[in-house]
Amino acid sequence: MRVVPALPLSLLLALPPAFAQLSLPDPPYTPLDPSSGTPASNGSSANPHWSNLVGNLLYFYDEQRSGKLPSTNRVPWRNDSALDDGSDVGLDLSGGFYDAGDYVKYTFPLSFTLMSICWGALDAGQGYELASQTAYLDDTLRWGLDWLIKAHPSPNTLYVQVGDGNLDNAYWGGDRTIPGPRPSYQINNTSPGTDAAAQTSAAFAACSALYSNKTLSGSQATTALANSSYASTLQNHARELYAFATGAEGGMQTYQTAVPQSGEAYASSAYSDELAIAALFLALTESSNATAYYADAVKWYYSGNLGQQLHAGDETVFNWDAKTPGIVVLGAQLASAYPDVASGSNATLDIWRNAAEGYFNTIVNDTGRSHLTDGGLLLFPGDSDEASLNPSLNVAMLMTRYAQANLTSTPDLRDTYLSFAQSQLDYVLGKNPMSVPYIVGTHPNSPANPHSAISTGYRPTAQNASLSAPDDLDGDPAQEAYVLYGGVVGGPDARDRFWDLRSDWVQNEVALDYTAPLLTLAVQALVRGAGEPYYTQVRAGAYDEVRPGGFPCDAAVQTGCKRGGLSTGGKIAVGVVVSVVGLIIIGLAAFWVWRTRRNRY
Repeated sequence: MRVVPALPLSLLLALPPAFAQLSLPDPPYTPLDPSSGTPASNGSSANPHWSNLVGNLLYFYDEQRSGKLPSTNRVPWRNDSALDDGSDVGLDLSGGFYDAGDYVKYTFPLSFTLMSICWGALDAGQGYELASQTAYLDDTLRWGLDWLIKAHPSPNTLYVQVGDGNLDNAYWGGDRTIPGPRPSYQINNTSPGTDAAAQTSAAFAACSALYSNKTLSGSQATTALANSSYASTLQNHARELYAFATGAEGGMQTYQTAVPQSGEAYASSAYSDELAIAALFLALTESSNATAYYADAVKWYYSGNLGQQLHAGDETVFNWDAKTPGIVVLGAQLASAYPDVASGSNATLDIWRNAAEGYFNTIVNDTGRSHLTDGGLLLFPGDSDEASLNPSLNVAMLMTRYAQANLTSTPDLRDTYLSFAQSQLDYVLGKNPMSVPYIVGTHPNSPANPHSAISTGYRPTAQNASLSAPDDLDGDPAQEAYVLYGGVVGGPDARDRFWDLRSDWVQNEVALDYTAPLLTLAVQALVRGAGEPYYTQVRAGAYDEVRPGGFPCDAAVQTGCKRGGLSTGGKIAVGVVVSVVGLIIIGLAAFWVWRTRRNRY
């Protein structure tokens, strides 16, 4: 009998897991025609509109899949793609998800997305069961997590990008002819990326907690995903990546220092917040070392001066780059649910509660840099410029999580936070000046032209066969070939205007992390038995009546920017200069008169 030598643990962990997952429904769930978004439901216990929204949002992740598609693929227009990813480094890095409207795969925003979805399922996993979507949640998570496992082939190596962003941005074709080469970029022991390693650790830890049936304060989690073997595999990767983030020979640095190519799209601003949130999720999923990880999280929170990012005037967002608002909410959930873990620490429940409520109160009371548009959308100047809906949705998700966990210091605050979060959710679902539910394929007024190479269906004609992208992105083709169901677009401008232009990636691009917070908000709505989603009240065709003329003015489209004239600030500056010059002339004239009169006498 031939003896097969044992494989090293790191190689075993790099192999695609074979742990049993939930069986997918047969026949599969497929999105309904957008016209179904108009009528109200019949009042059934699990609101069918919320359930369909959850189904569509998960379906979006199927539309974004890369690699060899499974036999259960339910998106008929998607094909196997990028099967050779990783061949340049001798690995199989096929699979995973395309990040946004193109074909690049980025670990940093993907791991944030998976962390966000798993955290939402820890809070409100029963919502997936009410929507009959738990199996699809499992399928989506494993598709992403299994790829992250392949991207972490050894303890101190993590692949953070596959594909060339510049080459990819010039291509607007389908998934069968994605151009190459598709280089693979890594961080490692001598060229580390503290933030990317820690964020990926956080994703593994959060999802390990979900598959371990861990609970948080006030959680309505699902037990259907319980899988101790898979949870253990995820936990091992979380531990290794956290150790890599904190102990690399190359020290601590942002990952784009090691991989500048990733910084062109997803440059990280710091790494203390990723370290803190990773340590908190590890404290949740660990048994023996929970207190030590909790203490680490507190250390990173204070040493990074993260609390300052919650103060009025400095309040930050919660997104793929900034985790601080999520840290204080998760810290409060942990300290409340597991007081023994926080015992002996100076970061008590009251500390986290005060920080979270200070941040939320600044937002709802309009005493900081964030503010509401005339139509009611929460904006953070700068952070909301290139994806206006995402900061708002993430705040709504965190507020709802905190309130539904009964962590507020007063009942009135709970009501205030839930009301504010509902206003932001309603805005995204159509209660806005454009009467647009900003989710593709949900309603007749939904965006029809998402910035997505996958769904557009562009094919060059014989006359321009050499072009990898059309000259007229908005008109070629005239209508998108496929409906990108469940894709949440960037959103309107600061004046609540939305043009629905395919070329405008600021307003119309979809992304993995754009959809994640709405997914959690939808299952939270199901758990609390919310009424109809607002889009059932939106009249079909109302957007056509108010669609703005002209063009937007943003980072993607400058056609609508005023040219040849001065801005308000410019006009003020000119006025000041003219006034000063005028005073100088008057002064010189007066002096000349005085000198003349003096000489005369």
